[in-house]
Amino acid sequence: MSRARRSPVGRGVHYGPIRQAIERVARVAYTGDWPARLWARVPGATKISVEAHTLPMLPRGPTLRLGFVSDLHLGPTTPIELVRAAFAALSAAAPDVVILGGDYVYLDATPRWMAELEALVGALPVRTKLAVLGNHDLWTHHERIEAALERAGARVLVNDAVLLPPPHGHVAILGLDDPWSAEPDARPGLSASRTAEVRIAACHAPEGLLALGQADARLLVCGHTHGGQIAPFGWPLWVPGPVSSRHPAGLFALGGRWLWVSRGVGAVDVPVRVRARPDVGLFTLVEEGTKDLTHPLTGR
Repeated sequence: MSRARRSPVGRGVHYGPIRQAIERVARVAYTGDWPARLWARVPGATKISVEAHTLPMLPRGPTLRLGFVSDLHLGPTTPIELVRAAFAALSAAAPDVVILGGDYVYLDATPRWMAELEALVGALPVRTKLAVLGNHDLWTHHERIEAALERAGARVLVNDAVLLPPPHGHVAILGLDDPWSAEPDARPGLSASRTAEVRIAACHAPEGLLALGQADARLLVCGHTHGGQIAPFGWPLWVPGPVSSRHPAGLFALGGRWLWVSRGVGAVDVPVRVRARPDVGLFTLVEEGTKDLTHPLTGR
């Protein structure tokens, strides 16, 4: 275990004095969830962007549709209408698989928010639901979050992998533990998915790339950055982390691998976003060599 300070109720580390102080003040200042209710009144604040991309990465068919949502941050700084809009967008898209990217709460995993999380995930008309955990989850009662996700039909992957059901049984999803508050390790998941022809990795933060190393994973989907949350000039003022700061949001081509960084849905610490519109990701994975893609790769 790292020598960094551990949360008093969760297994997450790097829960330092500044973070503790911020959350202590927020619990008092945001009593009654008034910031979320106020922010919901701002025009456009509860709209969600669906970021759709078609990626030629399968050795053979059929097409696989993958949905991704992250950073719900259920709590006093995120309008519940916004979170529900994100899940409505995913439901309307009807993907084959949905990956939930962590940070389901901000501050505490209360019974109220766990019931909401269970209802939202459980209502998704999706056959396969998979989830990873984020730093805010691991700083609170993460076992409650895991239980709510599992009751809703989602399998939580902690340095593990699963093969998808037919007709996509040659594709595996590898879920890494959070890089900021835990210890991501790709080796167990690689072992569990050794028969897969294609691997897709999921991790809460872009720093999962460092844990993947040279592992054979064609796509990494993650969140955590919020696109900076405050990006008044279209680029974040500050995003911590060596990978996150270079790739704060969007789709990036990194050699033979794609990286998708979601701006997520909710907010932390302050209940606002500036030019960092909440999003969900929708990926249509097709056979390699497919031409005339409707959503070509972009990079920065």
